[in-house]
Amino acid sequence: MDTIFVTEKLTKIYDSGELQVRALDGVNLTLNAGELVVLLGPSGSGKSTLLNILGGLDHASSGKVWFRNLELSALNDRGLTRYRRDHVGFVFQFYNLVASLTARENVQLVTDVSPDPMPADEALAQVGLEHRLDHFPAEMSGGEQQRVAIARAIAKRPEVLLCDEPTGALDSKTGVQVLEVLQDVNDRLGTSTVVITHNAAIRRMAHRVVYFLDGRIDHVEENAMRLAPSEISW
Repeated sequence: MDTIFVTEKLTKIYDSGELQVRALDGVNLTLNAGELVVLLGPSGSGKSTLLNILGGLDHASSGKVWFRNLELSALNDRGLTRYRRDHVGFVFQFYNLVASLTARENVQLVTDVSPDPMPADEALAQVGLEHRLDHFPAEMSGGEQQRVAIARAIAKRPEVLLCDEPTGALDSKTGVQVLEVLQDVNDRLGTSTVVITHNAAIRRMAHRVVYFLDGRIDHVEENAMRLAPSEISW
C-alpha cells in the first residue's frame, strides 16, 4: 500500500514557564494514501499537535516526519510554506471565510496561488453548492459555510486533507451533511483525509481510527465495514 505519512519518535514539547508540556511523546505512525483516518482522544491528548506537524504548520521538538519521500522535519519555514501550498488542504472547526467575499471568491483565494487548481465553480459543485456561487457567508447556513471551506481546501487538488473538528460548530444533522461531503471527497477524488473529532460515532466512517492518550498512540482500530454518515447512530 502506498504510504503518504510516516512519523518516527515524534515529540513536541511546549515550554510553559517552569513547566514543560509534552504534547507528543514519541509517536510512531504510518498513514496510507487514500485512507480516511479519524484521530480520537480527549482534549490535550496530542491530536491537533500531530495534525499541525503533518500539515507543516508547526515543527516537532524531536523525531522525524515524512510526506512520501520529503522529510518535513528537515524543512525550514519557507520549505513548509511551499509544502502546504502544493500538497495540503485544511478544514477547521470555524470556517475562516472572508465575510466580504462570495463563495466563489473565497475559493478563488486558493486557486489564484495554487500550481494546478480546479476552477472555483467546479470545487463548489463538488460539495453541492453550485447554486450558491454568488452568495456571501452571511447568506449561508453554518453547514453551507463549512462546505465552502471544504471546496476551498480541495480546489488546489491536494493530496492530503486535514480536518480539525470540522463538525464541532454544527448541529448533528448539518454535521452529517458535512461528513458525507468529506467521505465523498475521499472516495471519489482519492484524497488522503485525516479527521480530528471528539465524537466517537464518527469513527464508523473511517478506514482506521487512531486513539490518542497523553501524547501517545493508545491503540489503532481497523474498520472492516465503513458506514456512510447517514447510517451511523448519532
